[in-house]
Amino acid sequence: MTALRKRMLEDLQRRNYNPDTIRGYVLAVEQFAYPFHKSPELMGVEEVGEFQLHLLREKKLAVSTIALRMGALRFLYKRTLKRRDLDFDDLPLLRTPKKLPVVLSPDEVTRLIEAAPNLLYRTLLMLLYATGLRRAEAANLKVSDIDNSLMLIHVHQGKGLA
Repeated sequence: MTALRKRMLEDLQRRNYNPDTIRGYVLAVEQFAYPFHKSPELMGVEEVGEFQLHLLREKKLAVSTIALRMGALRFLYKRTLKRRDLDFDDLPLLRTPKKLPVVLSPDEVTRLIEAAPNLLYRTLLMLLYATGLRRAEAANLKVSDIDNSLMLIHVHQGKGLA
Protein backbone atom coordinates (compact mmCIF):
# COMPACT_ATOMS: atom_id res chain seq x y z
CA MET A 1 0.00 0.00 0.00
CA THR A 2 1.40 3.38 -0.99
CA ALA A 3 1.83 6.13 1.59
CA LEU A 4 -0.72 8.29 -0.22
CA ARG A 5 -3.34 5.52 -0.25
CA LYS A 6 -2.73 4.91 3.45
CA ARG A 7 -3.17 8.64 4.21
CA MET A 8 -6.40 8.82 2.21
CA LEU A 9 -7.73 5.66 3.85
CA GLU A 10 -7.01 7.11 7.31
CA ASP A 11 -8.64 10.44 6.37
CA LEU A 12 -11.77 8.63 5.20
CA GLN A 13 -11.91 6.48 8.33
CA ARG A 14 -11.28 9.51 10.57
CA ARG A 15 -14.31 11.19 8.99
CA ASN A 16 -16.36 8.01 9.60
CA TYR A 17 -17.10 7.27 5.94
CA ASN A 18 -19.01 4.09 5.19
CA PRO A 19 -16.73 1.11 4.36
CA ASP A 20 -18.35 0.77 0.92
CA THR A 21 -17.69 4.46 0.20
CA ILE A 22 -14.09 4.08 1.34
CA ARG A 23 -13.60 1.08 -0.95
CA GLY A 24 -15.15 3.00 -3.87
CA TYR A 25 -13.05 6.13 -3.29
CA VAL A 26 -9.78 4.18 -3.05
CA LEU A 27 -10.65 2.26 -6.22
CA ALA A 28 -11.52 5.50 -8.05
CA VAL A 29 -8.14 7.06 -7.20
CA GLU A 30 -6.37 3.87 -8.29
CA GLN A 31 -8.25 3.93 -11.62
CA PHE A 32 -7.36 7.62 -12.04
CA ALA A 33 -3.63 7.11 -11.48
CA TYR A 34 -3.23 3.94 -13.56
CA PRO A 35 -3.43 5.32 -17.14
CA PHE A 36 -1.12 8.25 -16.33
CA HIS A 37 1.51 5.99 -14.69
CA LYS A 38 2.25 8.52 -11.97
CA SER A 39 1.12 9.46 -8.51
CA PRO A 40 -1.95 11.69 -8.19
CA GLU A 41 0.27 14.04 -6.18
CA LEU A 42 2.07 14.89 -9.43
CA MET A 43 -1.11 15.51 -11.42
CA GLY A 44 -3.57 18.35 -11.59
CA VAL A 45 -6.86 19.59 -12.96
CA GLU A 46 -5.85 18.83 -16.57
CA GLU A 47 -5.46 15.12 -15.83
CA VAL A 48 -8.66 15.10 -13.77
CA GLY A 49 -10.52 16.58 -16.75
CA GLU A 50 -9.00 14.01 -19.12
CA PHE A 51 -10.01 11.24 -16.72
CA GLN A 52 -13.57 12.57 -16.58
CA LEU A 53 -13.81 12.57 -20.39
CA HIS A 54 -12.25 9.08 -20.54
CA LEU A 55 -14.93 7.74 -18.18
CA LEU A 56 -17.67 9.38 -20.22
CA ARG A 57 -16.49 8.70 -23.77
CA GLU A 58 -14.48 5.47 -23.66
CA LYS A 59 -15.77 3.70 -20.57
CA LYS A 60 -19.31 4.99 -21.23
CA LEU A 61 -20.08 5.06 -17.50
CA ALA A 62 -23.30 6.47 -16.13
CA VAL A 63 -23.18 10.12 -15.12
CA SER A 64 -23.87 9.18 -11.49
CA THR A 65 -20.88 6.80 -11.48
CA ILE A 66 -18.63 9.50 -12.91
CA ALA A 67 -19.87 11.92 -10.25
CA LEU A 68 -18.86 9.42 -7.55
CA ARG A 69 -15.38 9.10 -9.05
CA MET A 70 -15.05 12.89 -9.19
CA GLY A 71 -16.13 13.06 -5.54
CA ALA A 72 -13.32 10.66 -4.67
CA LEU A 73 -10.76 12.83 -6.49
CA ARG A 74 -12.16 15.98 -4.88
CA PHE A 75 -11.71 14.33 -1.47
CA LEU A 76 -8.17 13.25 -2.33
CA TYR A 77 -7.02 16.67 -3.48
CA LYS A 78 -8.88 18.87 -1.02
CA ARG A 79 -8.80 16.76 2.15
CA THR A 80 -5.85 14.39 1.92
CA LEU A 81 -3.40 16.43 -0.16
CA LYS A 82 -4.79 19.79 1.00
CA ARG A 83 -4.17 21.25 -2.43
CA ARG A 84 -5.84 24.55 -3.04
CA ASP A 85 -4.37 25.03 -6.52
CA LEU A 86 -6.96 22.67 -8.00
CA ASP A 87 -10.31 24.25 -8.68
CA PHE A 88 -12.84 21.50 -9.25
CA ASP A 89 -15.41 24.20 -9.92
CA ASP A 90 -13.72 24.68 -13.31
CA LEU A 91 -14.61 21.10 -14.22
CA PRO A 92 -18.17 20.90 -15.45
CA LEU A 93 -20.33 18.60 -13.41
CA LEU A 94 -22.16 16.17 -15.60
CA ARG A 95 -25.87 16.47 -15.13
CA THR A 96 -28.53 13.89 -15.79
CA PRO A 97 -32.09 14.86 -16.43
CA LYS A 98 -34.17 14.21 -13.34
CA LYS A 99 -36.69 11.47 -13.90
CA LEU A 100 -39.67 10.99 -11.68
CA PRO A 101 -39.79 7.57 -10.06
CA VAL A 102 -42.40 5.07 -11.17
CA VAL A 103 -45.01 4.84 -8.44
CA LEU A 104 -47.00 1.65 -8.20
CA SER A 105 -50.73 1.84 -7.70
CA PRO A 106 -52.15 0.24 -4.53
CA ASP A 107 -53.47 -2.60 -6.69
CA GLU A 108 -50.02 -3.19 -8.23
CA VAL A 109 -48.43 -3.21 -4.76
CA THR A 110 -50.98 -5.76 -3.58
CA ARG A 111 -50.31 -7.99 -6.61
CA LEU A 112 -46.54 -7.70 -6.09
CA ILE A 113 -46.74 -8.72 -2.43
CA GLU A 114 -49.19 -11.56 -3.16
CA ALA A 115 -46.85 -12.87 -5.87
CA ALA A 116 -44.11 -13.53 -3.32
CA PRO A 117 -43.20 -17.24 -3.40
CA ASN A 118 -43.14 -17.68 0.38
CA LEU A 119 -43.91 -16.01 3.71
CA LEU A 120 -40.34 -14.68 4.17
CA TYR A 121 -40.33 -12.81 0.86
CA ARG A 122 -43.85 -11.57 1.42
CA THR A 123 -42.88 -10.23 4.86
CA LEU A 124 -39.77 -8.54 3.42
CA LEU A 125 -41.77 -6.87 0.66
CA MET A 126 -44.34 -5.65 3.16
CA LEU A 127 -41.57 -4.33 5.43
CA LEU A 128 -39.84 -2.48 2.60
CA TYR A 129 -43.08 -1.01 1.31
CA ALA A 130 -44.42 0.04 4.72
CA THR A 131 -41.18 1.56 6.07
CA GLY A 132 -39.25 2.83 3.05
CA LEU A 133 -36.13 1.04 4.29
CA ARG A 134 -33.31 0.40 1.86
CA ARG A 135 -32.47 -3.21 0.99
CA ALA A 136 -29.24 -3.19 3.05
CA GLU A 137 -31.00 -1.58 6.02
CA ALA A 138 -33.67 -4.30 5.99
CA ALA A 139 -31.04 -7.03 5.61
CA ASN A 140 -29.25 -5.80 8.75
CA LEU A 141 -32.36 -5.70 10.95
CA LYS A 142 -32.49 -7.91 14.02
CA VAL A 143 -35.52 -8.87 16.08
CA SER A 144 -34.13 -6.73 18.92
CA ASP A 145 -34.39 -3.67 16.61
CA ILE A 146 -38.19 -3.89 16.71
CA ASP A 147 -39.87 -2.06 19.58
CA ASN A 148 -43.46 -3.38 19.69
CA SER A 149 -44.54 -1.11 22.55
CA LEU A 150 -43.63 2.09 20.66
CA MET A 151 -44.28 0.62 17.20
CA LEU A 152 -40.76 1.60 16.10
CA ILE A 153 -37.97 -0.04 14.14
CA HIS A 154 -34.46 1.05 15.07
CA VAL A 155 -32.20 1.32 12.01
CA HIS A 156 -28.49 1.14 12.82
CA GLN A 157 -25.89 2.41 10.34
CA GLY A 158 -28.48 3.55 7.81
CA LYS A 159 -27.33 5.64 4.88
CA GLY A 160 -26.40 9.13 6.01
CA LEU A 161 -26.52 8.18 9.70
CA ALA A 162 -23.53 8.27 11.97
